[in-house]
Order: sequence, then C-alpha cells, then structure tokens
Amino acid sequence: MRTLNYLLLPVRSPRESATLYTQLLGCKPVENSETFVLYVLPNGIKVGLWAASDIEPRPVTPGGIEIAFSETSREAVLQTYEAWTGLGLKVLQQPTDMPFGFTFVVEDPDGHRLRPFVLAERPR
Repeated sequence: MRTLNYLLLPVRSPRESATLYTQLLGCKPVENSETFVLYVLPNGIKVGLWAASDIEPRPVTPGGIEIAFSETSREAVLQTYEAWTGLGLKVLQQPTDMPFGFTFVVEDPDGHRLRPFVLAERPR
C-alpha cells in the first residue's frame, strides 16, 4: 500500500517561501537551497518548497493547492487566524462555521490556500 507523506509545492522562490512556512509550520527546514526547501514535520509528513522554474514537467501555474491544518478548538482556529493575518496573508474566507466545522482560509504569496479548521461535533 502506498503512503501519502510528502507534499511538494511549486513556488517562485523557495527561500522566500521558507521565511513564511517556517513560521506557519513551527519548525525549521532540514534542507534549504536556492531551488528547494524541505520540512519534516513531527508527524512525519514532509513539505517541500520547489522552485517552479525547475520542475519537470512544468506546473501550469504556481499555487492553487489547499493545505488543511487540524486545530484542537474554535479558540485555536481564531488564534491561528490572528497570527496568520498578522503575517500579512491574504484572507480568502473569514472565520466561519461550515458543515464540517469552524474554519478560515488564507492564501500564501504563491497562491496556495491554507485552511485551519476544527471539526464540528457532527460534521456533514
């Protein structure tokens, strides 16, 4: 069986993106070069920031993926919202209740969507 444990995000500048993602992920990269930055998260998931200009076949456009982050409570979602909007991230969706839970969405400089959420008691 295959294991999904690695996300590759095409970005304009891996090192510039790393400045933001180090804060968002709460850890430092294990690899940091001009064309590629790699994070290994405590849960084992790897997140790579790869220079879009070096990817073959070329991505159509950098950005466009959505990454979801589980939070422990509504309060944690709101704390993350305050922290991330404080970093100047573009808000695509204000904190709101949705059928699956409480969430918001911001966009990183490359257009990747970031969605922290906490599940509702009875998600639909």
